[in-house]
Amino acid sequence: MSQASLYERVGGLGFFEQLADRFYAGIATDPVLFPLYPQGQDLAPARRRLALFLVQYWGGPTTYLAERGHPRLRARHTPYTIGIRERDCWLHHMRVAIDASGAGDAERQELHAYMNLAADAMVNAETASELSPGVGR
Repeated sequence: MSQASLYERVGGLGFFEQLADRFYAGIATDPVLFPLYPQGQDLAPARRRLALFLVQYWGGPTTYLAERGHPRLRARHTPYTIGIRERDCWLHHMRVAIDASGAGDAERQELHAYMNLAADAMVNAETASELSPGVGR
């Protein structure tokens, strides 16, 4: 008997769309991260890509792969300077989104563990900047 995927356990696509919505609500007001988004004010494309990527990663449909190809996360983020400050800001918004998601404890722990690893993997620059005020670890 196989264990249900996290995608199934959290309720599918809608969960990840809401997670991405909450995450990008934080990004839209973040003075460190918002300027990194090339679409300017329109975060809808990034929100959709994040939701589809997470759906695929956690065992759902492979729409992301069909539309965008292999995720190549590090390569896709290479054009942007991502230091410790940016990583910490990103993680802050993702943690807030996960904690507000209504997911069970085990699912939240899985999501947090993956997001910590993913955020660390995106760092491509050394910076001496300190965390923005209010950014939690």
